[in-house]
Amino acid sequence: MAKDYIEITREISGGMRELRKDAPDLMQGFSAMAGAAMKDSALSKKTKEFVALGIAISTRCDGCIGFHTKALIDLGATKEEFVEVLSTAVYMGGGPSVMYAANAMIAWEQFAPKA
Repeated sequence: MAKDYIEITREISGGMRELRKDAPDLMQGFSAMAGAAMKDSALSKKTKEFVALGIAISTRCDGCIGFHTKALIDLGATKEEFVEVLSTAVYMGGGPSVMYAANAMIAWEQFAPKA
């Protein structure tokens, strides 16, 4: 059965809300780090999201795959760009990355606007 990346990210978002309440300093620090790392600079935010997606695949993080796939769609990434990043992740990570690249394709299909 295919994973439901919309539900995965929804559930993790709920857990993160709880962390923000129970560990506000930690989550404020993490949010500040994420904001600094992902802002447009020498590399665009979209490029940085592609890097994050590649890392998500290599570390086998379903939540990360969901969040970064959604962010890439929101930033206007094309499916062709997305597939090229998946190809690079597979090249670098071998068989296990094939499995998670396939999961990322499922996430793309779930988050992409329906024509």
